[in-house]
Amino acid sequence: MTNLDIIPLKDWGLNTQRPLVMAGPCSAETEEQVLKIASQLDKTKVNVYRAGIWKPRTRPNSFEGVGSVGLRWLQLVKQEYGLKTATEVANVKHVYEALKAGIDVIWIGARTSANPFAVQEIADSLRGVDIPVFVKNPVNPDLELWIGAIERIHQAGISRVGAIHRGFSSYDKSKYRNTPHWQIAIDLKRKLPQVPLINDPSHITGNADLIEVVSQKAMDLNFDGLMIETHCNPPKAWSDAKQQITPFRLHEILNNLVLRKEYIDGSLMDDTLEELRAKIDYLDNELLEVLLHRMDIVAKIGEWKKQHGISIYQSARFESIMDAARLKSMNIGLKEDFAEIIFKSIHEESISIQTAILNSVLLKNK
Repeated sequence: MTNLDIIPLKDWGLNTQRPLVMAGPCSAETEEQVLKIASQLDKTKVNVYRAGIWKPRTRPNSFEGVGSVGLRWLQLVKQEYGLKTATEVANVKHVYEALKAGIDVIWIGARTSANPFAVQEIADSLRGVDIPVFVKNPVNPDLELWIGAIERIHQAGISRVGAIHRGFSSYDKSKYRNTPHWQIAIDLKRKLPQVPLINDPSHITGNADLIEVVSQKAMDLNFDGLMIETHCNPPKAWSDAKQQITPFRLHEILNNLVLRKEYIDGSLMDDTLEELRAKIDYLDNELLEVLLHRMDIVAKIGEWKKQHGISIYQSARFESIMDAARLKSMNIGLKEDFAEIIFKSIHEESISIQTAILNSVLLKNK
């Protein structure tokens, strides 16, 4: 656990009640569009108006934002509707322009947070500045890179630093635009419990129809807030049209959210919960003991393979194990992909153990 001196989110001056909600268009397109969306937001539930001014795009010749002129539109949102404003910065020039325009919150995007040099330059430009800064997870599933970016901003003297979980790029196709890898976000919260963590269901899903489900899961996992892309006319949006929702739909989602209590001490737990958790602890220990016994057998198999000159990896055996695991999972009501993840991890560790046995013999013979 890293000890960072972070001001609690409730004291950030964002009128925050859980969840913190940052909403607005993927991109500021016109003054009329920006102000129309602001007029339709429920000010009792939305804390911060977000809009992309500079848009890093994967391919050239795509709409890359209106640039600094859009900052004036965000100033009007603040003046006319009393909303705090936020935008993404990717370099020192963006930081300078956003600060000059009086933007209340900035965030560092996934492409930028993956580059320590870029993050450090932004951090250096923020020294002596008092502004909340959120750091999105890097595009690749690298927890240490994410933590490092947060630490760089904090070391620049920023005491209001938060994290945004927007999912991770993957070559494999799935129902998500960016795979959530929820465990990485949970691990971040475990290692940096002081750092507020909000979820970006728009970029995770890439699909407006899935935003409510992912938002609720984030609340179930005790995230501190949500960043949701909201547009007055999503089909006509100049960027990421499929993942934006209307202000009316945003209101529906926020009203439907179920907020659960976090059990932070024994006084909030009744005997039933304590009993059930004790059973889980017992079963967790049993699982570890079984895995240890399995790996002992794996080591013996490794020794046998070494003596008989048999290769470590045998594809037919692996596929047989996976097929049996999938079938058993379906029969007992577990998800098929859940079983795959478990048994692939077990198989990787088995290969690692047998490889070490073979390598130890090779080293002795040198």
